[in-house]
Amino acid sequence: MKRKAEEPHTVDQKPSKKKARITPNEDVQTRFRKGLFDKKVLEQYTREYSESSPYKHAVIHELINDKLLRAVRDEIKDNVSFTPKETDIYKIHQSGDLANLDGLGDEALAKLPSLLALRDAMYSQAFRDYVAHVTGCGPLSGRKTDMAINVYTPGCYLLCHDDVIGSRKVSYILYLTDPDIPWKPEWGGALRLFPVKTIEGKDGQVAHTPVPDVSKVIPPAWNQLSFFAVQPGKSFHDVEEVYHADSKAQLVREGGRVRMAISGWFHIPQIGEAGYVEGAEERNAKNSGLMQLQGNPDQYDMPGPLPVPIKAKEEEKDFDESDLEFLLRFMAPTYLTPDTIEQVSEHFGDSSSITLPDLLGKKFAARLRTYLLAQEKASKDLPEDSTRLEKETPWRVAKPPHKHRYLYMQSAPPKEKSKKGDGAKGKDKKEREESDGSDNPIRELLDEFLPSPQFNHWLQMATGCKIESHDYLARRFRRGKDYTLATGHEGKPRLELNLGITPTRGWGDDDAEHDDADETEAASAKANKKKAKKDGKGKSKTNGEAEDEDAGEVGGHEVYMAGDEGDDNEDAAIYKSGADEDNILFFQAAAWNRMSLVLRDSGALRFVKYVSRRAKGDRWDISGTIEVEEEEDEEGEDGNGYIDPLADDTEEEWKGFSPSEDSDSD
Repeated sequence: MKRKAEEPHTVDQKPSKKKARITPNEDVQTRFRKGLFDKKVLEQYTREYSESSPYKHAVIHELINDKLLRAVRDEIKDNVSFTPKETDIYKIHQSGDLANLDGLGDEALAKLPSLLALRDAMYSQAFRDYVAHVTGCGPLSGRKTDMAINVYTPGCYLLCHDDVIGSRKVSYILYLTDPDIPWKPEWGGALRLFPVKTIEGKDGQVAHTPVPDVSKVIPPAWNQLSFFAVQPGKSFHDVEEVYHADSKAQLVREGGRVRMAISGWFHIPQIGEAGYVEGAEERNAKNSGLMQLQGNPDQYDMPGPLPVPIKAKEEEKDFDESDLEFLLRFMAPTYLTPDTIEQVSEHFGDSSSITLPDLLGKKFAARLRTYLLAQEKASKDLPEDSTRLEKETPWRVAKPPHKHRYLYMQSAPPKEKSKKGDGAKGKDKKEREESDGSDNPIRELLDEFLPSPQFNHWLQMATGCKIESHDYLARRFRRGKDYTLATGHEGKPRLELNLGITPTRGWGDDDAEHDDADETEAASAKANKKKAKKDGKGKSKTNGEAEDEDAGEVGGHEVYMAGDEGDDNEDAAIYKSGADEDNILFFQAAAWNRMSLVLRDSGALRFVKYVSRRAKGDRWDISGTIEVEEEEDEEGEDGNGYIDPLADDTEEEWKGFSPSEDSDSD
């Protein structure tokens, strides 16, 4: 999955018009630690690099002269501003591009002499040759500097990616954590490397895809440099979340857990530089794309689609007694009255989306919540290793991690269900209970309720869509681990269902959602959207204040966004920045017993935000992809008969009734 901006940068100064500085090698070497350039030391790092795994990388401790680096850190703290930004793939505080330092005026430059000296040393001929020797990557550009200061405070992270963009050749991170308060591995913030699985297909073609689990963890440390050659389809890595402290007092004692680092890339030689090869950058980009597509790695993505075609019974306008009896085992009776169905249909027809609180009936919801809370309590028993987890539990792990990672169960194939649509009886149920070790209400939702003819009929009546197929998935997003990155879909508009069944509180929405729903839920949904659009301008907090600001930020929300049709340098999935406007179409926090329906166009991106370890539990839901028959063009619709969902803040919950006033017929 290729991304436009794997490592975030912002530019807040005009490009430099000054010539690049040329620093004599002898002077440069004094800016590094004594003895670094000794032949014996260089050969040691070269040997360690060649023997490293899961792919070749190096770690150099005490890279820079300590006095110089301390001065750099002080200059940054006193004079550099940071912009907080979020996308689907990262949450971070960014500085401007340090390539622009030369463009600053004399007064501004006078405040950053050590930072400028460090930048020039890193891109000097002497150190570029050093890195090239260790990695064996060939000549590196001294003209194209590409570095920025990134600050991770508690709750910040960067998810799995391979850094393959343009002319990048070597990726590096130089840590500027507090030199007097050593960083502890349990604080998080580590650089983590992912192994790559090589798969040979039936046609003999070989594909490379990262596995869900990291195999190398490199915690931050003062004056430590980590670097590796950028390799398409191989150099997958992430930055572990910086974990929150137990209290503000603890955070202050630990210096705020501020993971400050200068990170960037060395590039292939540019025109006019030694080692420049005409057309090399274009060929590199083309070969990178081919390597990432070699063997069609997408065919090994999990979970794969399992659409079940259905035949709609258009002649049936009402439910008979047996239909109602079946649906009432799962649904709140309010949603089965003709008046309610008509109101839901009208609302959905107007906005192409709707959110329905308390969809599940009280008795089934209570049993489901009891089951899920028991699973939450047993979370510590879930194996960390994905292979072992899949062997010992009914869950599977979504992969590859540069697209998504979460636990899932898929709806059973039709042949394993009863023909009546209520196949929780007899041998099938017994076998399912034995395999899961308990009576599992999640499987009842997956295998009985949602794919049933009765629910399909209700869904058609409620949305006015003619259903062609459905594909349901139970998902569990583990805290401190799981997420999905932004993707679109190709083809005609489709109906997407999400039934939130997260049993824990504290996900950024009203706690009322866990009890009887009321009208405050609609206001809460709107507040969440406003929260997502909150201006993030200003200098980054580097102490306990950051903990207070992010105390309620635990992730796990699902976001629909307009696709990017603008500048190629803009990341379409940026949704929290200093901008006054954003492109959010739908923002829904993890929720209990709440179903949303969205008619989604191929241009809309969708992702589930990484779930912080600070969350009180895991995020649970049932996600459905429902293919529907295309409508003929009508006035006010586009060529596909599609109306932009939520274009007028219609993400608010439907308020046609107060569910708390209804009783459960069971």
